[in-house]
Amino acid sequence: MAAKSPRKSAPAKSKSATPRKPRRKKAEPRSRGLSAADVASESVAFPDELLQAVRQDGGEVLAVYRDPLGGHPVVFAVLPIDKVEPTPYQRDLSEPHVKRLATAMERLDRFLDPVIAVRVQGHYWTPNGNHRLHASRMLGAKSIVALLLPEEDVAYQILALNTEKAHNLKERSLEVIRMARGLVGAGRPGKESAYGHLFEEPSFLTLGATYEKRPRYSAGAYHPFVKRVEGFQELPLPEALALRDARADRLLELDDAVVAIVAALKERGLQSPYLKNFVVARLNFLRFRKDGAPPTFDATVDRMLASAKRFNVDKVRREDIGRMGGGPLEPDEEQA
Repeated sequence: MAAKSPRKSAPAKSKSATPRKPRRKKAEPRSRGLSAADVASESVAFPDELLQAVRQDGGEVLAVYRDPLGGHPVVFAVLPIDKVEPTPYQRDLSEPHVKRLATAMERLDRFLDPVIAVRVQGHYWTPNGNHRLHASRMLGAKSIVALLLPEEDVAYQILALNTEKAHNLKERSLEVIRMARGLVGAGRPGKESAYGHLFEEPSFLTLGATYEKRPRYSAGAYHPFVKRVEGFQELPLPEALALRDARADRLLELDDAVVAIVAALKERGLQSPYLKNFVVARLNFLRFRKDGAPPTFDATVDRMLASAKRFNVDKVRREDIGRMGGGPLEPDEEQA
């Protein structure tokens, strides 16, 4: 009887493999926040000035309570619809989404999802509810129900609050750069890094400035490397914005070089919605660097521009692009 061959041991896992992030520990049941009685309790100082202002503005206070998680005061109010408007730095309105909402609301003959609002100089900004607001106006509504928060700064928590319609990269980037410009316009002091919790990701600032200059910019192709080389700046916000504008110009310079390569590939008969992603991936040397600090933004763009000048389209094969694959493109990239 032949001896059994020894079982091959599984190959050892590479020590350089990226460690998994620890899973978020589930909180103990009923360990945080307020009880139902505490939420409804009247033994807390509520914002009397705000309650009076709502009535002076032609609205009505329906209830006042504390939110069940953090205990912050919330005013449940009905507001004149002509006094409610989106924050000035919010995403662009999606007309198809507004029409779908209006159709659903008209069919149900109900409005059941209050917007979030803050009072700003006799008007009400909503960082979460622009599409519902416009759908209500389309139906001719006179008023709108809102969860009114006393803290004006909540209007800047737009990325965390705006959950009614998923953001794509363009929307998130434009909202963040508009928010940064809005903070400067409002005379808010401080460094860009002090507002990192509002902006979420430094690359959104640079990509947003780029979208302002070129609305059809295909940021999805560039986001992977921009995200690696960007950080929040320890500069006053106006100076940081000037830097973001300068970096946007560098990205557009790189994009012009990439577009020229894509055009040359198309002349050779190579067609794919992922041509730009393919070219940028070829230029992106950072994808081969797993460890160590990446180079600076300018050094990275300089090197990619140099690689673009040396790019040989004659060496690109159709199967190379076929292997590129990729996820779904951003809506603004589909015809870019």
